[in-house]
Amino acid sequence: MRIYSSSPVLRHTSRRYVSSRSSLRLRSSHQLPSRSRLSRRFSTPARGQSIMVISYTQEHVYRHPWHRVTAAAWRKFTDPAARAAPLSHILDVQTLSRDVDARSGRLRAVRAIAGRAPPLPFLLRRLLSAGDAVVVLCVERTDVDGAARDMRVVSRNANLRGIVDVEERCSYAPHPERPDEWTLFRQETSIRCAPLAAVAARVAEMVERRCAERFAQNAASGRDVVERICEDLAELDSLRQR
Repeated sequence: MRIYSSSPVLRHTSRRYVSSRSSLRLRSSHQLPSRSRLSRRFSTPARGQSIMVISYTQEHVYRHPWHRVTAAAWRKFTDPAARAAPLSHILDVQTLSRDVDARSGRLRAVRAIAGRAPPLPFLLRRLLSAGDAVVVLCVERTDVDGAARDMRVVSRNANLRGIVDVEERCSYAPHPERPDEWTLFRQETSIRCAPLAAVAARVAEMVERRCAERFAQNAASGRDVVERICEDLAELDSLRQR
């Protein structure tokens, strides 16, 4: 596996995090309505300490073909205009590996993404010795099957796992009713917050809630970015056909 250069922000990201799973999902106001489901549950590990889990799933239909939506989604975090405003919390994006299977044509890529964490309670900032700014390192794994028009993205935070574990899984596929015109996007996100010995359950719940709120805000921002890039790509396609 080829490893590409990484920036100082991402220098602590290791290959061992590349096996993470996740997904991401967006919607657009002038497209078909999205469907979402939010749930909260508690699980109990071997030692009897409860772990709070909040999860949500969403579906959205983009009125753009699969190749355009996936191209826009891939460019979302590196788009200069997006990094300047709606996705300003993204600090850096680096490609760790990229490989194309010679026989199947499948593309597999792994990227490291550094971003600002949502505001944490004062007690956690003291424990982390992070002041007001906490940087979250995430690993994003993408698998693209161009022949089948299937793209799946899995991501997970690589640090702060002792406090919160966020996993996202998403897929992009042609819409069953209009496979050549629309794209169906599915997202499943889970946030697990395990109270530490020094952190009260109330603080853990605050972390969980703030993470969920931030992810909802980022999804809305990402939706707008993907939609704008899709429109830009559609305009380029139109110019090429003239």
